[in-house]
Amino acid sequence: MQDWKSLKISDLEALPVGLRVVIPDDYSDANCHMNVMWYTHLFSRSLEDFFRHVGLTYEYFAANQVSTFALASHTRYFNEVRVGQQVTVRTRAIGRSDRRFHLLHLMTNDDRQVLAATMEGVGTHVDMRLRKSSPFPEAVAAAFDRMLQEHNALPWPPLLCGALKP
Repeated sequence: MQDWKSLKISDLEALPVGLRVVIPDDYSDANCHMNVMWYTHLFSRSLEDFFRHVGLTYEYFAANQVSTFALASHTRYFNEVRVGQQVTVRTRAIGRSDRRFHLLHLMTNDDRQVLAATMEGVGTHVDMRLRKSSPFPEAVAAAFDRMLQEHNALPWPPLLCGALKP
């Protein structure tokens, strides 16, 4: 596991913004900060943008009767997020196999200019007719590999938990 404190917010700017949102009142919990369930929600919304870049669109899913399923995730919380603050989520490709993908979402608290949380996840491409893992089509695999090449060239190591593999 890498030291998250050594990561600068400016380091993340090489990754595309998947989601930017101001936290609404109804995301608050009894501690007057964003409830943990909303982190998962926001990471999931950002994933849609990443998927679009590699060809995993709603149109692709519907036309081919496929989808993706989450297999494992690991969330780390570093700095709290409160109602009214703006967050940005970016996603870094970590790896893939013929059927699985490994990603790291990074959420920043833009008001405080700090890393708020990360979610590392592994998922799989699924044939919905069989409801079983299936290989990525060649075009999606190639797009994912291009994204991996770009992200592997970043000058900072990903903040991985060490327990998840594609």
